[in-house]
Amino acid sequence: MDFSLILQMVIAAVIAAVLYTVIGAAPGADETATIAPVILVLVLSGLHPVVILSFFMAAIVSCKLIDAVPVSIAGIPAGVMSTPMVEHAMVLKKFGLTDTSIRKIASGAIIGTLVSLPVSLFLAKALVPFATIIKQYGDLIFFIGAVLLALMSKKRWISLVSIVPFALLIQGLRHLYWGVGAVPKGTNVFISFFLGITIGPVILTLFELLNKDKRDNMKRFSKKYIQLKKVKESTKFPNPFKILTKKEAMYSALASLIGSVTFLLSPVGLTIFFGELFSSGTKEPVEKASLAVSCMEALAQATYISGTLIPLIALGIPLSPMALGPANPLFNAPPVYTLKNNMHHLLSTSDFVWATLIGVLIASTITYFVTVRYSQQICGFVFKRIPHEAMLGLFFSLVLLLAFMDAGWINVAGVLLIGIVAGVLYRLGVNYGVQFMILYSAPWIITKLAAI
Repeated sequence: MDFSLILQMVIAAVIAAVLYTVIGAAPGADETATIAPVILVLVLSGLHPVVILSFFMAAIVSCKLIDAVPVSIAGIPAGVMSTPMVEHAMVLKKFGLTDTSIRKIASGAIIGTLVSLPVSLFLAKALVPFATIIKQYGDLIFFIGAVLLALMSKKRWISLVSIVPFALLIQGLRHLYWGVGAVPKGTNVFISFFLGITIGPVILTLFELLNKDKRDNMKRFSKKYIQLKKVKESTKFPNPFKILTKKEAMYSALASLIGSVTFLLSPVGLTIFFGELFSSGTKEPVEKASLAVSCMEALAQATYISGTLIPLIALGIPLSPMALGPANPLFNAPPVYTLKNNMHHLLSTSDFVWATLIGVLIASTITYFVTVRYSQQICGFVFKRIPHEAMLGLFFSLVLLLAFMDAGWINVAGVLLIGIVAGVLYRLGVNYGVQFMILYSAPWIITKLAAI
């Protein structure tokens, strides 16, 4: 690996850290909707794989670190993964410990990173001998994964029932495109369908606004006022091991280890379960809330890193919720990456290690310091100057552009249809993990169904 490539990796990691330190502080900045489209554009632009991986690792680390700010200051989750922490962060805020909440959450993320990196690399190496066998049954595994994720979700029955109809819609659109000549027969239109699912709730909401009765019945709100309490600022670089107590550090490390090993399961479910489990034995409110937020953030960060690295290094197919979500373009971004030719096949083990280390270290250093030192300034700037709707509009337009590039104007309509159905399913309780598993297993499901 030459110096120029290392320099590109460093620059990419710095840009990602700065960019997602701002984006990640915005309320509702879901990681899949904000990271996946950008990574997809970088892949399609022809950027070197190690540079893209450095950018991605820096992005996810920064996103998870900075979500301490809106959660602690305003009680507003930055994304789905930070939602479980809101209740506990508000307990700390009630006691005037907003700065403590930010420090505990950010420090938990650092612990999660430190534990999950070596564990992920070790597990990836251990799984390599079994990779061929696992990939032979990839389609079946995706289907089983959809069923298991459906069974583990709160709305398990609607999730189970939706598997075949949603697969039929996806595969039916592909056959329609082949039949009318929109794309050559056998071409797998994937990326635009994936992004349609990602922003499905947004597409559904936009269509609802076209309904006058629905629009008239929507609640109207005045300007939202959020009070930011003045907190002490530290000029020194914060030490996570001094911010966390021994008990918090120990439980955060244990949660990170569990999150790394169980990378196939739902990150949100794991975060809620183990965060509440580890803090349940503590009765004092402040101590309990501090322990809960640090453990939850450590586990969430660990699932992000392990859920990306283990499938990417060992298998080359996205077999985790994280790999199916924000990290999906690293596995499958036709025509540049396919399941038979992606980063797994193009990069060596040392490439993965260097790209990951550079991305993670730079993002951890920049965003951790900024989170603890300038949390209020960032939160105030984002809340005042960056409308959430503007970011959603940007990503929505990017999805439509990529849909057109995939299969022309007919696919723009197809992606809107996918988005509407995905948005309805999401509101009914069918989570992203189930929908993405269906997207991957759709050809296998319909082939087997037709053979009955």
